[in-house]
Amino acid sequence: MTQAPPLRMSLVTLGVKDLAGATAFYEAMGLQRRMKNAEGVAFFDAGGVVLALFGREALAKDAGIENSEPAFSGIALAYNVPTEAEADLVLKAAAQAGGKILKKAERVFWGGYSGYFADPDGHIWEVAHNPGFSFDDHGQVVVPD
Repeated sequence: MTQAPPLRMSLVTLGVKDLAGATAFYEAMGLQRRMKNAEGVAFFDAGGVVLALFGREALAKDAGIENSEPAFSGIALAYNVPTEAEADLVLKAAAQAGGKILKKAERVFWGGYSGYFADPDGHIWEVAHNPGFSFDDHGQVVVPD
């Protein structure tokens, strides 16, 4: 039996109620939209991972599940930044773009600085500065061994 290759994160797809509104939110957050001619979906370059927005009903149908009311899913997307000040700026930008601040950034038990916002569909994002993480030349987080 051939073994499957290791799992890799290529795309994160968020089901959204209003594709145009969600697209405008993520563009306001500075993400670069790709394949603008694609119908019914929006793709963004999210620094090594693609963020895709897809209609919530269509995503549920594609997965073969019921489109249930959103609730806490146990998932938070995260954006790590090099400084505490940058975390504050990202949270401010999220609020200005129509997101909801769930928790203002503060120093946290693990030694970093972190806050949370929700996008217009309620998808949770953590914005964090972790002094134990560095960044490579492309701005990607480098997690130490």
